[in-house]
Amino acid sequence: MKTKLRTVLVFAKINTLRFFRDPLALFFTIAFPILFLFVSGGLFGNNSNVSFKVAIINQSNSQFAQQFVDNAKSNNVFKIDNTVTTLDAANDKMVHSQLDAAIVLPQDFGQKQAGKNYPSGQAKVYYTQNNQQAGTALGAILDAQFKQINSKFVQTDMPFTVSTEQVNQHALTSLDYTFSGLLGFSILGLGIFGPINLFPELKKQGVLRRLSTTPLRVWQFFLSNVITQAIVGLFGMAVTFGFAIAVFHLHVIGNFLEIGVYLAFGIILILGIGLALGGWAKNERQVAPLANLVTFPMMFLSGTFFPRFLMPDWLQSITNYLPLTPVIDGVRLMITEGKHLVDLGPQLGIMAIWVIVIYAIAFRVFRWE
Repeated sequence: MKTKLRTVLVFAKINTLRFFRDPLALFFTIAFPILFLFVSGGLFGNNSNVSFKVAIINQSNSQFAQQFVDNAKSNNVFKIDNTVTTLDAANDKMVHSQLDAAIVLPQDFGQKQAGKNYPSGQAKVYYTQNNQQAGTALGAILDAQFKQINSKFVQTDMPFTVSTEQVNQHALTSLDYTFSGLLGFSILGLGIFGPINLFPELKKQGVLRRLSTTPLRVWQFFLSNVITQAIVGLFGMAVTFGFAIAVFHLHVIGNFLEIGVYLAFGIILILGIGLALGGWAKNERQVAPLANLVTFPMMFLSGTFFPRFLMPDWLQSITNYLPLTPVIDGVRLMITEGKHLVDLGPQLGIMAIWVIVIYAIAFRVFRWE
């Protein structure tokens, strides 16, 4: 038995060294997820600081109007385009999505009305149909600001009020939530596309046929690949974690060791699909359509690119049982909520069942040539 395990370790060492000497494999396993991280970080990393691209067209000469414009320029909510001075110019930029909205301060804005000793006026927000959400949100923000200003001039009673209180002590960003999807995407690429590209090529070169004439058993060959992919995968994800924490300030609440163990189990699970497909196929043309048929549902329905809670309830019930879904859900719970392995019984149960089923199929369909 020691000899058989030694054979497994030798093959695992050879496979690992071969991986780290392959620039293309290094790019797709380490560099590509980091590039994807920078795209995701750019989209979701700073969503807590909402801002609007606006033009302020001040038609009033009042001191209050000028003060309002000055305050808006120093407010992080507004990114003001100072080159726009007319509503027609603002409309042209809004049509081309260069502006979210235009704020017009009419001539009487900030002037004192007859019988009143305080300034008044109505600012108007213009927006296009494709920017309706931004225009509505901007109107609500301005309304809140004007209410605060109004309270300084006119004291009113408020019978009904609302208060807010943060219940989650961890200040999570959108990236914190979507990061687990990026890890799932990495596992999917590593576990499936690696074997389906490598195994048919080894069969074409006759390498696997020659290995079949040796005492090497299928389980030894599979186990060596599992060890290699787990080492490579965890190394690549550690680099991705490092970049996410250093550059985008990713908040990781869970235990890194437990997250690593869970990710390794996820790699083993998804790798089984790659071993089954790559071990069965005779060439790349035979495996490519089947690989796409297997991976695309998981890629788009397991929460890789967008949260599953946006799906209809009936679709969520179905996607609960896709192999990649418990991997992503479990990692997300560990990263964002600090869950431990003992808290992830349902996810681990589904993953364990899939491991048994997938590897049984992989052993059944594997062929050396």
